[in-house]
Amino acid sequence: MNNEELKSAILAIQPAATFDESGEFLNVHISSELLLPLMLELRNNKDFYFDYLFCETCIDWKDHLMMVYHLTSKSLKHTLVVKGKISNRDNAEIESVAGIWKTAEFMEREVYELFGVKFLNHPDLRKLILDDYWTGYPLRKDYSDPVNLIEY
Repeated sequence: MNNEELKSAILAIQPAATFDESGEFLNVHISSELLLPLMLELRNNKDFYFDYLFCETCIDWKDHLMMVYHLTSKSLKHTLVVKGKISNRDNAEIESVAGIWKTAEFMEREVYELFGVKFLNHPDLRKLILDDYWTGYPLRKDYSDPVNLIEY
C-alpha cells in the first residue's frame, strides 16, 4: 500500500486518527485510549499485515508523553509510524503491545524504567538497566540529578 491507501484504510477503521507526512514514514497520531484496537487491526488485517515492530520509544514533550511505534510489513513492504499521546504525565499509562509483537516486551521495559510509562497488561514489567534504588526517570525533561550534574 502507498501512503494514501494506508491513510484511507486506517481512517475507515479509526476515524479519529490524524496523519503527518513530514518525515521519512507516514505518521499516524492517535490517543492512547484508541491505540490498542488500532494496533491489533494493523497486525491482524491481511491488507496491512504489520508483522514487525522494529522500534518502540517515548518522547517527552514537557506537557505530555508520546509513545512512538515503528511498524513494517516484511511481506507487503510498507512501513508506518504510530504515535499515541499520553496526556497524564503523573500517571502515565498505556496498553502494552507485547501481546501483539514479542519485540515490545524488551522495549516497553526500557521505556518504563527511563520515562516512567506503565504498560498495562505487560507480561514482565520490571527494571531493565538501572539499580533498584534509582529514583526518577532519567530521560524525562524534568529529571534532575545534582550528583551527576543533570539539571532541569
